[in-house]
This record gives sequence, C-alpha cells and structure tokens, in this order.
Amino acid sequence: MPAGTLYRGREGMWSWVAHRVTGVLIFFFLFAHVLDTALVRVSPQAYNSVIATYKTPLVNLMEYGLTAAILFHALNGLRVIAVDFWAKGPKYQAQMLWTVVTVWVLLMAGAFYPVLQATLQKWFG
Repeated sequence: MPAGTLYRGREGMWSWVAHRVTGVLIFFFLFAHVLDTALVRVSPQAYNSVIATYKTPLVNLMEYGLTAAILFHALNGLRVIAVDFWAKGPKYQAQMLWTVVTVWVLLMAGAFYPVLQATLQKWFG
C-alpha cells in the first residue's frame, strides 16, 4: 500500500466505493426519471408506452436494486456524518459500518416481497 493511504483496503474503503457507486446509480435513475416524466408534455402516447415498459419483471428487479442503492446510500451517509462530526466517530467507524450493513440487510429483507410482489406472482403464481 502507498504510504499515507487511510483505509488500506479495509471496510472504510469499501464503504467509500459503495457510497460513490450508489450515488452515481441514484443520479442516473433521477436523470432517466426526469426525462421520462418530461415526455408526458411532448407526447402522452409515448409517455404511456414508456410507462408500460416499466411493468416488466426486469424493471421490477431494477426497482429492488434502486431501493437497495437508496437505502444503503442513506444509511451510509448517516454513518459518514457520524464519523465526521462525532469525536469518537473515526474510532468506531468499522463498527458503525457493520451496523449499517446489518440494518440494510434487515430492511432489504423486509422490502423483498412488497417491492417484488408483482414479479413473484407473475413467475410463481
């Protein structure tokens, strides 16, 4: 590892990478959302066609992925705030990350059926 590297490949670095990746994914979703919503002013028929494509199982799985990205980004953002503004934050940053991951997994497990209900019913009846 280069001298002066803060994380050296440990939990903090991976949470930093995941935070950036989820932020970029959320940005692209918002960009696409603005474009498809603006389409209603251009052509309501085209808007309805685009919205109809959103009712597919693939897009439903992507919605679950979006839920995962938003939830992780939000929870990790709170952890970053705690690390930055709490005097003991840097000392406990790894424990806070594992708490974030645990809460994220539990919430994603709880969101599994509500978000994927239409796809699960389509696939399994």
